[in-house]
Amino acid sequence: MSGDKPVLPGTDQRGVRHLLSKVRSYCFWDPLVFLYTGVFGTASLTASLFDRDGRMQHAIARSWARLILHTTIPRVETQGLDRIDWTRPAVIAANHLSSYDIPLLYAYLPTSFRIVAKEELFRVPFLGWHLRRSGQIAVDEKNARASFRSLHRAIDAVKAGHPVVIFPEGGRSADGTLKPFMSGPFYLAVKAGVPIIPVAIIGTYETLPINTWHIMPRPLKLVVGEPISSEGHSLRDLDALSAEVERAIRGLIDTNRG
Repeated sequence: MSGDKPVLPGTDQRGVRHLLSKVRSYCFWDPLVFLYTGVFGTASLTASLFDRDGRMQHAIARSWARLILHTTIPRVETQGLDRIDWTRPAVIAANHLSSYDIPLLYAYLPTSFRIVAKEELFRVPFLGWHLRRSGQIAVDEKNARASFRSLHRAIDAVKAGHPVVIFPEGGRSADGTLKPFMSGPFYLAVKAGVPIIPVAIIGTYETLPINTWHIMPRPLKLVVGEPISSEGHSLRDLDALSAEVERAIRGLIDTNRG
């Protein structure tokens, strides 16, 4: 018909590819990820009965993460891991793009760490049970008093020798860009007197954006920057320290994207 709009070359092919991508994700990759989470989550819960320091549970979580990435991700590149003494406690600050950030960190950070994460993540079956039983730290942003208690639990974890992972943006990015950092999480580093390790995560937003379970595999990068000292900083310096870490992570992203 003369009134029909012309079909652009490649439009139909793109639509078919997108449909096939959804079919692969919803019928293959998603069920496998849920299966892995159930199996390894159950193993972690069992290990928690006699694993006092959480190291066995962390090893189980690392196996879970590596299996997910091996199944769904074509390639993972890491940089800068060898510049850090991972035997020393630290605060690890990372940008937050996707649910895939968690398995990427578990799979490639060579240390048994604790994560400070939103309370909602702890309500996910199997995954949340593992997080709670293995000593991870839930933050309820709607309850200031509970959040303060969580920060002090994180300080205790660092002082006990466990590196702690924080996401200073306060949640996953809705558009894949780096959001402004909050200063509160850096209270942890100043009070514990430990360095901050900036970590840039690249590619997870394109693989699994927020508010969807449509996995679209892309190559991922995990880039570790030079440690940033918290020594000499007081609580009045939290904004400046937050800005310094944000600049470091933004620089790592800009340098290594593409």
